[in-house]
Amino acid sequence: MFKVTFAFENGSEVEAFANAGDNLLEVARGANVAIDAPCSGNGACGKCRVQLKGGELDSKKTLHISDEEFEKGWRLACMSKICADVEVLVPDIASAYKSRMKVADLSSKEEIAIFEKAKNQVEETGIQLRNSLEVVELQMTEPTLDDTMPDVERLTRALRKFMNLKRIRVPYAVLRKLPDVLRASKFSVKCVVRVTPDDMFVYDIFDAKEDVIMGGLAVDIGTTTVSAVIINMATGEILAKSSSGNGQIRYGADVINRIIETTKPGGIKKLQDAVIKETINPMIHEMCRSINLPENQIYRMCVASNTTMNHLFAGINADYLRTEPYIPAFFKTNSLFASDVGIEINGDAHIIMAPNIGSYVGGDITAGTLVSMIWNRPEFSLFIDLGTNGELVFGNSDFMMSCACSAGPAFEGGDISCGMRATDGAIEACTIDKETMEPTYKVVGDPGTKPVGLCGSGIIDVISELFMTGIINPKGKFVREGKRVRHDHYGMGSYVIAFEEEAGSVKDVEITEVDIDNFIRAKGAIFSAIRTMLSSLDFDVSMIDDVYVAGGIGSGINMQNAVNIGMFPDVPLEKFHYIGNSSLTGAYLMLLSTQAEKKTYELAANMTYMELSTVPTYMDEFVGACFIPHTDASMFPNVHQR
Repeated sequence: MFKVTFAFENGSEVEAFANAGDNLLEVARGANVAIDAPCSGNGACGKCRVQLKGGELDSKKTLHISDEEFEKGWRLACMSKICADVEVLVPDIASAYKSRMKVADLSSKEEIAIFEKAKNQVEETGIQLRNSLEVVELQMTEPTLDDTMPDVERLTRALRKFMNLKRIRVPYAVLRKLPDVLRASKFSVKCVVRVTPDDMFVYDIFDAKEDVIMGGLAVDIGTTTVSAVIINMATGEILAKSSSGNGQIRYGADVINRIIETTKPGGIKKLQDAVIKETINPMIHEMCRSINLPENQIYRMCVASNTTMNHLFAGINADYLRTEPYIPAFFKTNSLFASDVGIEINGDAHIIMAPNIGSYVGGDITAGTLVSMIWNRPEFSLFIDLGTNGELVFGNSDFMMSCACSAGPAFEGGDISCGMRATDGAIEACTIDKETMEPTYKVVGDPGTKPVGLCGSGIIDVISELFMTGIINPKGKFVREGKRVRHDHYGMGSYVIAFEEEAGSVKDVEITEVDIDNFIRAKGAIFSAIRTMLSSLDFDVSMIDDVYVAGGIGSGINMQNAVNIGMFPDVPLEKFHYIGNSSLTGAYLMLLSTQAEKKTYELAANMTYMELSTVPTYMDEFVGACFIPHTDASMFPNVHQR
């Protein structure tokens, strides 16, 4: 056995033990050390860089690390095997995805306004913001020698008088605390109950003098990030909010790599624990502490996530999603409770899951469709949720069609040499002077934070600016020369955004022709999906009245630049609307309103799902879109005029 020491830039260390030949990335995973590995450790992305500080590693040389960097001790964790005691430095950039992920600030006025607007729009359609949870107050007579009725029967009799229901269920958790609460309160109590036309379920019991809050939990489980809010189920008020990187990230940036991981021994449990024990439960505890609310006073939960995340959250085999005929275990289920999956709230809390509509279009899209309101408008609208995958819905109040395309990890910084997620040090916006070719950029983090890499919105800006200033041609090749444009000994061009002395990393922050090519394919997947879906309906982009963009990356996107590179259709900018994290907002509405929940099920049942892989013309559309902005210039007349 050899000792492996993981050192961090803040001075902390984690020690682990491994056998000769063990993979360093797997050792890190076993020790719960966060090292970003979007490709899940097959050596393709180059993101799992660590620096050898002492001891030895059996490491393969890769194209992701230069000779100079190799001499300085830089290695890829996934390409390194244990052969002796070793100490490695895990740089902030390798672990920032877990601790410093940037998502939309839910405490901002803009985000609160998004929730309020969604509530108002839903109410305007006649949907009531009411649910089946209630707090009822009861006064019972105290037992005597002449009245020896058991406590639970005394309670159910009082509830039955209050609400004339034949069936009342009192679970063990309530039965256990019932005798003490009744006597401490002198038989004057408040009960948290769920009432349906058929029965009543008692979730909790309190002294009548206590202020009782019925908590509810809405969670958006994204492939990259997880966001959540705790609400007051009686009023809809948002009490707390939290966001975090999805702990599953270290098993791969995309759902396919994670599904493959589940096929290994113990893999399903490992992926379930990563999202529940490592991500959601700590978020719950953090939020509950901030508002002084006991976790067991959260009585209902709603989850909105893609189809794969739904399966991994529930601990259900997702392997059949990735092979033909791409069949999920479920589209809709009402059978989950908190105690079933280890969510640390009230054990009897029912978990509502936004319904899936296809193998790669899940509950996050159905919840988002509810929020987009395209189902309530006669105009034709396009809803786009941008993330690790791109999911689309097109339609109006008469019909809706959906599809999903695998954009890959490029929007999250994967497949890009200096790409990163939107953490401290990420360039999130950029302009380039047409004459001098000098960049001006905005960096995520506190003022003065040095750039380390490019996140998705920054990549869109840089490529758009390079194209619009004539530095690259429509194929993504460099055609201008200058101090920031250079070529390696293979002739591959690159543009330096920040030289090493300006950057907060060990090398220049640059974007290469290979990076641009990778991103062109990612944006091409989005646009070709839009075109394929519209063509199947005999529509074209001119018939789109509004475009609703959702997702964490959507908040930072410069819509004009996204059009310039051919990712979004060339329609007037006033038609684009950012609607925030629509998946979380939709989960919030489903949690708060029983009618909104039923409406979401209805939307899912009535939506047509298109499996792009079975459409013969999709590949032709994709090839045409792998150009800036497109091989057919007539599709982007305004871009060419500029």
